[in-house]
Amino acid sequence: MEKKEAELVSRARTGDRGAFEALLKKYEARTYSSAYRILGNRSDAADVLQEASIKAFQALPKFSGRSSFGTWFYRIAINLCLLKLRKQKRAPVSLEAMTTVRKDNGEEQSFEITDWSHNPAASLANTELRELLEKKIAELPDTYRTPFVLYEIEDLPVKEVARILNISEPAVKTRLHRSRSLLREKLSSYFKHLKK
Repeated sequence: MEKKEAELVSRARTGDRGAFEALLKKYEARTYSSAYRILGNRSDAADVLQEASIKAFQALPKFSGRSSFGTWFYRIAINLCLLKLRKQKRAPVSLEAMTTVRKDNGEEQSFEITDWSHNPAASLANTELRELLEKKIAELPDTYRTPFVLYEIEDLPVKEVARILNISEPAVKTRLHRSRSLLREKLSSYFKHLKK
C-alpha cells in the first residue's frame, strides 16, 4: 500500500470521514463501472457501490492492509454483485455496459464498436454476433462470468482478479479458460450456420 493511502486508511480508522471519502473517491468510478458490467443495470450498480461503501466503513478496523484499500474495497463490491446475482435471475451484460467506461471524474464515455465492413449483409451479421455474444456472456455461470468480465472486459491482470475473488491465480486462469471454451461452444453453431 502506498504511503499516502496508508495515511488515509490510518486517519479513516480513527473516524476521519474526510479521509474515508478521499479513499472512496479514488476507487468509486472503477468499482461502479465493474459492478455495472457484471449486473447490467445502473441502479443495481449504484446500490452496490453505496452498500460497499457502508460495509467498507464498518469493516475498516478489520482491514489488515495486506492488499491495497482499492483491492479490498473492490472485493467487497464484487462479492455484493455476486450476492445480488444469486438473489435475482441473472441480469444480462448489455452491450451498452460493455461499451461504456466511467472515467475517474465520474463522467461516462461510450466508444463505438467499429464495423469494418461496408457490406450490409456482413453488417447485419456483425450486429447479430454482438447481440449473441452479449447473450452468451450473460448465460455463463457466475463462477466463470465474473472472472471473464473482470479480465476480458475490465482488463484487470490475473493477479488482481485472484485477489478480488479471493482465489488462486491458477484458479482464475482455469476459470478464464473454461469461460472461453463455453463461449466457443455456444458460438460454434452460429458460425456453422454462417458457413452454409
